[in-house]
Amino acid sequence: MPLATTRRVGLVDQVIDQLRASVASGDWSVGSRIPTEPELVDALGVGRNTVREAVRALAHAGIFEVRQGDGTYVRASSEVSGALRRIRGQQLREVLQVRRCLEVEGARQAALNRTDGDLSELRKLLKSHNVCRRDRDAGEFTRVDTELHLAVVRASHNTVLEELYRGLTEVIMSSVATASAAPEDDGMFSHDGLIEAIADGDVDRAGAEASGFLDELLRRLPDPAEHS
Repeated sequence: MPLATTRRVGLVDQVIDQLRASVASGDWSVGSRIPTEPELVDALGVGRNTVREAVRALAHAGIFEVRQGDGTYVRASSEVSGALRRIRGQQLREVLQVRRCLEVEGARQAALNRTDGDLSELRKLLKSHNVCRRDRDAGEFTRVDTELHLAVVRASHNTVLEELYRGLTEVIMSSVATASAAPEDDGMFSHDGLIEAIADGDVDRAGAEASGFLDELLRRLPDPAEHS
């Protein structure tokens, strides 16, 4: 098989990579407004058309949202989460199934590999989590719950697992928001048992705690077979 001719990466591709890196690193968080076009031109040392084309490409990918007369905002941290950010119906079921795969293994590995620093962070987040549950603060609960689950996965010290989970952050946050706004008003599950199991180094119990509330959420969803 003949090798394809190599070519230098164009300026637009280079700018796209730099803008995407600013989002992925957290320098530009989801919901924030990115620098203006003239500011990007000055910072990157490229032409206005190059910046404009790069921003347009990332907007098409779902990472940016261009608001006429207001600026360009970060909509999602990756193409995957940008495509799936608004979840409903069968998508919610699928997201919960993927969360179960990642979070159960993350919890099991966290029980094996967590450090004292990890445990301190988990307990701090759990305290905020419980305050949000007590106050029925759905908005803050969504943020803290997402951070807590990410901290559990991070405590696994499995970099591939963490990267996979981070790539779905906005999708996961959307599923948390959907669950916590359930009519029965009991979508805000306690995670005391999960953190205790990780602290105790109990692998099986940590996995069971991580799967328990997700299984319950899946049980509450309408069965798609009933509507087929």
